Amino acid sequence: MATPNTSGAIARITKEITNLQRGTDLSLAVACRESDVRHVRALIIGPPETPYEYGFFEFEIKFVKDYPIKSPNVRCLTTNGGRCRFNPNIYNCGKVCLSILGTWRGEKNEEWSSAQGLESVLLSIQSLMSQNPYENEPGHDTAKKEEELPAAYIAKIRHETLRITVIQRMETLLGLDDNRIPTLYKQIRNKTQALLNQSSGSGDQWHSPATNGDSIGTHTPDTEASAYEYDAEATFAALDNGQWDPFTDLIKRRFLWYFDSYVKTINHAKEELQDGKAFDGKAFARMPFEFPPNSMEGHYDYKGLERRLNRIAEALEEERKHWEVQGRAQVKDATQLATQLAFQFKQLEHKWNDSSYSCSKMEISLPDPNNPFIWRLTLFGKPMTNLDGGIFNMTLSIPPNFPDIQPRLKLETPIFHHRVNSAGYLCYFPQKPDEIASHLEAIVREIEDENPQFDPRAVVNPGAFALYWGGEEKRKFYNRKLRRSAQESSEY
Repeated sequence: MATPNTSGAIARITKEITNLQRGTDLSLAVACRESDVRHVRALIIGPPETPYEYGFFEFEIKFVKDYPIKSPNVRCLTTNGGRCRFNPNIYNCGKVCLSILGTWRGEKNEEWSSAQGLESVLLSIQSLMSQNPYENEPGHDTAKKEEELPAAYIAKIRHETLRITVIQRMETLLGLDDNRIPTLYKQIRNKTQALLNQSSGSGDQWHSPATNGDSIGTHTPDTEASAYEYDAEATFAALDNGQWDPFTDLIKRRFLWYFDSYVKTINHAKEELQDGKAFDGKAFARMPFEFPPNSMEGHYDYKGLERRLNRIAEALEEERKHWEVQGRAQVKDATQLATQLAFQFKQLEHKWNDSSYSCSKMEISLPDPNNPFIWRLTLFGKPMTNLDGGIFNMTLSIPPNFPDIQPRLKLETPIFHHRVNSAGYLCYFPQKPDEIASHLEAIVREIEDENPQFDPRAVVNPGAFALYWGGEEKRKFYNRKLRRSAQESSEY
């Protein structure tokens, strides 16, 4: 028997991981530890217009020594602790049934081949997350989604996608739970507000996040859930693979972007409540192919989901405000990041505030001249475009552990734009995430883009998105609303 080419396999796995990380597919993300590239964590964001829409589904992928001759082993981690089966082919125990993985019988041309790889595995799993997952079960492949059982199956998957993969996942990241706001969250919220009310010149009242014994300024213990600080290095060193969580920041940012879509899902359910098709407290229907514990049991509770969804948004806003406090503390201690950001601001201020820089006009400033972690951006609408005459104020909040955690851009001036949600968060992608200059360029580029590419995975404003790509007449209506928001911007 031939000996597997281990070094060749490692090189190929590394290349496949790198290609996915550099790719433009917004629905796929992968991560691994440098010490073990054979053990990969993957995130699949549920496809739009399906019951899995914008849910966060995570998988553990282990490459065998014979890879790529043999397929990798895949296990779903999003099972609500082994209590939820999200698909006829994704079991509550984490098993993923696919012919290319050798976990399901298939035709000869559907089996694994060395020409396939990590991306093809993830895309195959994603294909299971269809508009009508009921048809994935053998013997039910001709059932239409409008039929009673498929419709009931779709309804409960949509509910549990929102409850488990989005809300419950976010509550875990933020240290919230279903019934109360934990003491830690209350302490941070209260102390953040107290510190914001104090003068930055109050001397000893500011402490280093690394040295202060107070709960608001210390690194969170490795075993404690926190809404306000994710120490990547400590987590990497202290936690095993089962607890390793590489997608914390990505999931938080995507939650903010997709928040309006989650609200839309809840509002649609409310309409069904009024029509009598579903109601809170009603138990999920059990499908013919479901047998406990390999099933999806529970009941509808959209009112509760709405409350929890809004509380998560509030906690993320508190987190963003807390970055300002931590930034001031870093300035007080003259950390390397604080010094670098102050230097970068001076350089970029000269560049952007010079009217001869480019046809795009944006001015940058610091609301607090002594805190380079919070930037104020003012974009002036480009002449002869829908933004003509607009004055849009934005806040760029830079986290205290940038670039491991990415900044968040929030428009303070309302704008009707397909890339800006109702809370003002802009969906944008810098070419160089570790450079603030690249963030500024991406922000302007995304807001001013007159010929954006169609991508249903970038729907952060469902109403504006539907108008922009809804045909010529709807596009005209979109343009009118955008021009109106530019005209009204001077009032804010």
